Formats: sequence, C-alpha cells, structure tokens
Amino acid sequence: MFLFPKKKFGIDLGTSNTLIYQAAKGIVVNQPSLAALNKKTNQIVAIGKEAKKMVDRVPYHISILRPLTDGVISDFEVCLQFLKQLLEDSMQETFLFKRFWIVVAVPCGITEVERKTVEDVARSLGASRVFLVEEPLSGAIGARLPIAKARGYLIIDIGGGTTEIGVISYGGIVKFKTLKIAGDKFDQAIIDYIFSEHKLLIGKPTAQFLKEILGSVFGNYEGLEKEVLIKGRDITSGLPRGITISPKDIRKAIEASIKKIIETSKELLEETPPELIADIMENGVWLCGGGALLKGLDSLVEKELKLPTSIINEPLTAVVRGTGMIVENLDNLEKVGIKK
Repeated sequence: MFLFPKKKFGIDLGTSNTLIYQAAKGIVVNQPSLAALNKKTNQIVAIGKEAKKMVDRVPYHISILRPLTDGVISDFEVCLQFLKQLLEDSMQETFLFKRFWIVVAVPCGITEVERKTVEDVARSLGASRVFLVEEPLSGAIGARLPIAKARGYLIIDIGGGTTEIGVISYGGIVKFKTLKIAGDKFDQAIIDYIFSEHKLLIGKPTAQFLKEILGSVFGNYEGLEKEVLIKGRDITSGLPRGITISPKDIRKAIEASIKKIIETSKELLEETPPELIADIMENGVWLCGGGALLKGLDSLVEKELKLPTSIINEPLTAVVRGTGMIVENLDNLEKVGIKK
C-alpha cells in the first residue's frame, strides 16, 4: 500500500506568536496568533500578520480572535483552522491526509483537560503521533544546554500570555512556577499607565510599539529612543490628542509586573533542593521568550537573584528550536533529554 512520506513538525503555540519548525527545513512559520472571523459567514478571513493589521480597524461584523489565552487553547475550532491554514501556507499545498508527527510546546501548569485539548487539535489536523513538551524544557533544548545530565538549570521563559519559570535537571522539570504575567500584561500595564497619568486612551498595537522601542527595566536608557510621539483619544474631551512618552514612563508602567516575576523566581529557588541550587549557582539563570528582550532584564535578574544570568541566543525562537531538535530526534528522544 502506498504511503505518503512522513513529515515531522514542532510547534510553539504561543499566546502572541505561533512558530512552526519542519524537520529538515527549520522554522517555516512565525506569525502572530490572531485570526479575523467574519461573524456573518462564520468564516476566517485572515490570520497572522494580515489579521494583526486589522486590529482596531475592522467593521462590526468582523472579530479579531486569539486562538489561545494565557498559553492555553481558548477556541478549539478557531485554533484548528488557524493551524491548518498556517501549515498549508508553509507547505504550499492542501494539508489533508498527511502522515505526520508533531511536538507541541505547552506551559508547565496546564491541566489534563487543557493537555487533551492540544492533543485533540493536533490529531484533528491529522497527526498520527503527538508529543507535548514543557516550554522551559524546550527553551533549554533550543539553547543546547546539556539538560540530559544530572545538572540543574533555571530557565525563565517570558512569553505573551504566561511566564514559565522552571528548574531543569536530568531531562525534566524538577520544580516550576507559572505566572499569567507576561507580554500581554506588560501591554495592558502600559495602556493603564497612560490612561491614568496622561488621560489618554491608546490601543494595544500602540502599547506593543512603545514596549518594543522604549521598554527597559534596569540601567540607563542608552540605545533607546529618548521620546516617542503617540496619538490617542483624550478621555476628557473625547477628541484626538498626541503626547510624548519616554523610556521612564514605560519602566514605571511595567515595574510591578517585572517585580512579581522576580519574586516568584525567588520563591521557586526557596523550594529547590540544595544540590540543584549549587548547580544553578554554577550554571546560572537563562532567559528566553519575547520578554527577555527588555533592556536590562538580565542585569536586574542577576542583581536580585544573585546568580549569573544570560539571555538565550535568539530568545524569541528558542522554544520552537527546542521542538525542532526534538522532532529531528524522535527516534532517539533521550538524546535531547525527553523520555518516551
């Protein structure tokens, strides 16, 4: 009987961005986790970057939806259609009746029901085998840390919907904490701060823009824009108005969120076995995810935790690179520290 060649995919199904790795090809998809739904026809009219362009700019009958909330699938059907279209676009063919295996990175603290939902989506796409891997573990693999050995590492993965803090040793998660404080909360904190301090209402795209070009948490502001002019709606008059925002404003806006991430990291260290603490003192803390790009975050973590801290190379893609290393070694998973 004729069989299609088996394909293998690794997916970082993130709240903000979805990345897909195809075995032997590398990263083939890096798109915002957004879908535009026509409520009249119940059809998805745009996904990814095209849907992002439509945020706050669509008529009433089109909704901009996120397939995931806080790191977990919030809409099964939208997520299924979203992933199906991404895979079809990356392969430039109809994604139907394909034989493939899939590795999906998931938050540490998801429930069995949430894990089953991820597996059900993958199998509905046609996957014959589905593997789930925790995000901090996948990030460590993507950084090529020797996690299969009995040595401890502390990984802080600051994504869009959640921050995953994990102590890793001997190919698995020993201790972890999951926080629903990450990129989305940073954006909302910026919106709230500008609303409170400047009486101006801005949208999420503007908040994301400010975070990316002005965001910092420690040290001086060298390398950042000095001030940025933004426009929004004056909450008093209801009319358009422009103001200038500085890096100092953004630091104040996200200060409480960053403090919570550091406090939770300290709590995790307090629960970690002494021998692993000794390893972490030597191996240090590793940061990944989009939040790792905030200027000065590594220096602040090092100062507060009193541990050497490094940013994983290309932190935005570390998790999907980890799933990629796993899919390339599915026949010998122990090489990457994953047990069958």
